[in-house]
Amino acid sequence: MTNNQAIEVLVRSHDYLREVVAAVPGTAWTAPTPCSEWTVRQVLNHARIDQQAYGLVLTGDRPDSDPFHPVDTLAGDPVAELDKVLRAVADGYAQLPADADQVPTPLGPMPLPFAAATAAMDAAVHAWDIAAATGQNRPLEADLAEGIWPAADRLVDQLRDSYRVFAPALEVTDDYDRAEALLAFLGRDPHWTPAAP
Repeated sequence: MTNNQAIEVLVRSHDYLREVVAAVPGTAWTAPTPCSEWTVRQVLNHARIDQQAYGLVLTGDRPDSDPFHPVDTLAGDPVAELDKVLRAVADGYAQLPADADQVPTPLGPMPLPFAAATAAMDAAVHAWDIAAATGQNRPLEADLAEGIWPAADRLVDQLRDSYRVFAPALEVTDDYDRAEALLAFLGRDPHWTPAAP
């Protein structure tokens, strides 16, 4: 994957997250999600802080909050707050030299295609979490998942083993497309739905 293709995957993942968050009903912020211990609002706070970290690290800075114990900073307009962060990340990546070799990330320096795909993985998968939790018919698209797979292959097993940030991988069945297979690899049931009230 070229640097430009990787940045396109990142932008598409940001668009997916932005679109899903904009469609969350006002009554759904406390709904359970595929991230079993987190509500929709907690997943959004986590995703926002994670993306903020990918943007700030480009300038040697870091977020004030731990993404795994996210402070709720979305009391005003969650869509606007998220949009500010996503724009800052996209602008940071757009300003990188076209031939950038290593890019700083919260997980250490990486070649630009892997750095962008890693940030994209975080945004897209949490967009799917929120969409599934709030009953939105906005699946993770297979071609977007394809652009994320290189980062997943490179990092997820190590992160799962070292930091337990992903649930164990689930079985992939023959009828899964690349997006469903990615979700299963990341410990999510691609057919998860909220429990009936």
